[in-house]
Parts: sequence; C-alpha cells; structure tokens
Amino acid sequence: MDTVDAGPRLGRLVAALVGVLSVLAAVAVGHLVGGLIDPTASPVIAVGNSVRDLTPPSVTEWAIANLGDAKKALVFAGVGVMLLVVGVVAGLLSRRRPWPGMALAAAVGLAGLLSVLDQPSVPAAGALAPAAGLVAGVAVFYWLHTTATRTRTAAATPVTTVTPVDTAGGRLDATSRRRFLWTSAGVVVGAGAAGGAGELLAGRNDATASRAAVGELVPRSPAPPIPSGADFAAEGTPRFLTANRDFYRVDTALLSVPQVRAEDWLLRIHGMVEDTRTFTFNDIRRRPLVERTITMTCVSNEVGGPYVSTANFVGVPLRDLLREAGVRSGSDQLFSTSVDGWTAGTPVDAAMDPTRGALLAIGMNGEPLPVEHGFPARMVIPGLYGFVSATKWVVDMELTTFDAKEAYWRKRDWGVKAPIRTQSRIDAPRAFATVARGKVTIAGISWAQTIGIAKVEVRVDGGPWQTAELATEVNSQTWRMWRTDVGLGPGTHRAEVRATDRRGSTQPQDRIPPIPDGATGWHSTTFTVR
Repeated sequence: MDTVDAGPRLGRLVAALVGVLSVLAAVAVGHLVGGLIDPTASPVIAVGNSVRDLTPPSVTEWAIANLGDAKKALVFAGVGVMLLVVGVVAGLLSRRRPWPGMALAAAVGLAGLLSVLDQPSVPAAGALAPAAGLVAGVAVFYWLHTTATRTRTAAATPVTTVTPVDTAGGRLDATSRRRFLWTSAGVVVGAGAAGGAGELLAGRNDATASRAAVGELVPRSPAPPIPSGADFAAEGTPRFLTANRDFYRVDTALLSVPQVRAEDWLLRIHGMVEDTRTFTFNDIRRRPLVERTITMTCVSNEVGGPYVSTANFVGVPLRDLLREAGVRSGSDQLFSTSVDGWTAGTPVDAAMDPTRGALLAIGMNGEPLPVEHGFPARMVIPGLYGFVSATKWVVDMELTTFDAKEAYWRKRDWGVKAPIRTQSRIDAPRAFATVARGKVTIAGISWAQTIGIAKVEVRVDGGPWQTAELATEVNSQTWRMWRTDVGLGPGTHRAEVRATDRRGSTQPQDRIPPIPDGATGWHSTTFTVR
C-alpha cells in the first residue's frame, strides 16, 4: 500500500499561471486603491516613474527627443513584461511549497511601496495603494497555490494510488483541475473589475471638465494682431501661430498627464522672499490678463528639428507675482516644481526682466491651456530653453540660489541658465524631395528669442551665400520666416542655411549635440531637380 507523497509538485504551466495571476491581482488592487487616494499612487505608475528617474540620463534624453507619444506605451510594456517575468519566476520557484513565490511577491510589492514613497507628488496616504497590492498579491498566490495542490483525499489518509497531483508530471485530477480553473477565472474577473474601477475612480480627477468650465479668457492687454506677411506658409514654412494640437510637447510625464482641476490648484511662492504668497486659480484669473506672442524651443531640438513652436499665451506677468512676494537680495534661482514633482531652475533676473515678459500662463491661443500643456497654469519665459523656463502644472516656486538646490535636469548635468541659441531651419524643399527645374524656392524659419533675427543666408552646393528675404517681424520673442529663389538645373542639390542675430552673431557651422545646453550647426537638406 502506497501513501501520498508529502510534497506534491505543481506542473510548470500551472505554477507559472499561479505567479502571473497573483501579479495581476496585486496590480489591479493597487490601481483600485490608487484610484481612491491618488492616481499617481498606482504601483505601476510609480514604478514606471522610478524607472524613468533611474534610467541613465543619455537614454532618457534619447527617449524624450525621439520617441514622442510612444514613450508611454514602451514604458508600460517594459513594466508589464518585467512583472510578467517576475510572476513566472515566482511560480516556478514554488512548485512544491508557496513560500519562495510569496517571498518574491512580497519583495516586488515592497519595491512598489518604495517607488511610491520616492515620488514627491504622491500624498503620504498613497502608500496604502502598493501596500494593498502587496497583501493581495501574496494572498492570491497562497490561495491559488493551495487550490492547485489540494486533493480530494486528506494527505494523511492511506490510499492505493495517487492521482490528484502527479509528482513527476504535475497533473491535477479532474476535480482539482476544475476547482483551480474556476478559482483562476474568479481571480481574473476580480482583477479586471478592480482595475476597471480604479481607472474610473482615477478619471474623477479628470481636468478636462474643469478646463471646459473655465470659459473664455479675455486679456485686458491683447497681443498685437499677427501681420499678413509674418509667414511664408504658401512656400512651405509653418503658419506663424502653431495650433495647440500641433504645438510640440516634451516632458517627463511618460505614463500619465497630470490631472489638476482649476478649483483645486494652488501656487505657493516662498523661500528667500519677504512674504510667502499663495494664489488660487481665481486669484490669477481675476487679475488683468495679458497676451503675448512667444516662440518656445526645447533644448532637445536637434539642428533642423521640430521642437520649436509659437503661440499666443495669456496670463499674468510673473514679475508682478514675485515682486508682491518680495524677492530678497542674494536669490539667483527661481526653483519651480510641477505637481508631478518635476523641477526647474530659472535665473531670477530672467523671470524679473520687464523686457523679456515672463508669464504665469493660463491660456494658449484663445483658450485655457490644454491639459497636456500644463493646465491650469504653467511658466513661459522667453529666450530660455524649456527645461529651465517652462514648468507645466506648476504648483510651487521657491526663491533660492543655484548653489543651494539642483533641479531635475541640472542633476543630470544639463546646463544652468540655458539661453536659446540662434538657429535656422530649412522647411522647403523637404529632404529628398523632387522639384521641377527652373526657379526653386527655398524657405524656412529662424529664431533668436529676445535678440531678434537680422539676416538669413542660403547657399546651394557650397556656392556663394545668398541673403534671403525675411518675413515681417512680429517681435523679438518669436521666430522669423525666410525664403529665397534660386535657379537650378537637373540633378541632386544640397542647400544650407545660417542666421545672424541682431547682435551680429552668426550661428556657427560646427555641429554640437543638443545636450547639455542646445545644438549648434548649419541645417542642410538634399533634394532633386528634374
């Protein structure tokens, strides 16, 4: 007479399924509790943000500059694959006993907890989300493992054959298999319900409805109308004003765009000031609003790149808010913080310069700021690259010094004051385009914010430089379009462009990559004439 083996072993497929389903349950419960407390407390979001922060700066810079909207999907996919692998490993380590897998599940849950605690924008109560996920993951792992190894006959009862779990092949008998499958299906349904509920709860903080309720923003001091000759769109340049949907977007909000309702938003100005000030959205909106036409540029923009756009921004002069707080002598850095914890360090003299016209903006091209561009409020400081001047979803401004605090990208060895470099770009003909022989129009844009463009020159096939026609200048804070006509015969041709600002400085030919403080070099394009 044989007795039941004291250590029944799960088949590999069943063991892996136990691990994967426990991970699924942990993520779903964490997402549900995160939705109840704060969507950014969801363990997946927090882990993804930690991955972003721990990734080598060179990889992060490349992703921001090249992946666009695909960043979010790739980070989610990476985190998902990592969790899937962890689940499979946890299951395979626990084919006989649940404790190794439970220990690994607990370790992963602890990592999620640490990730949440590491995010400065997550409230203290947000730790409950990964804690709940940890408990759920461990409990489901134990439950499924016990169900899979349970037999219809008590282990202590002598039997003549052993069928519930085949210690060699790991097969469950029919009854145990059905029990396990039904239990697993219940976990899947429960996890789906929890995850869906978490997503719905997270949506209650959707800023879209709040933005719609803001209504029309009417500036007391509107920007001058854009003159008809401000662009050469018919020749291939962008339109002078960039539509909100087309305005470039580069930020570190890889997994979720911060959702801040106007009625909940507060801005605190403190630090080296005479009087700490706090402003609500209505405080800002009730002030006399001004509208300014400003071109913004990202430091990640390669020579000839797309990360430059122009809009009419509506808001209040940042200088006025800082003067009301009373900036103390010795403060040289305005250290701003986004609601998601991202930080920027701006030279105080740039923020206070009345000729530069820095704004706390709440509107963009005749409507409230789009959520992805910083609603309810953001900084816009002309002449500086965005990583030091354009904090979105801004909620905190501290007057301090560059020696005392380092902002997000400064810690990664980017530039400090980051003035925008004089640049130009060819927009037509496009690279590798084919155009008709005869007169060929070459056109594009140039910029030297706060200084202004004095001249743009073009040459073809290394020949003499030809001065291009400049479009009507709107102001020194914006880009300037240009065009020139050249007569070209059949064949392949290469055009180059360079700009000179009003100080007489011509952009250099040598190519320098964007990081740490902006690209230089002449943009060129190759096209064919037939």
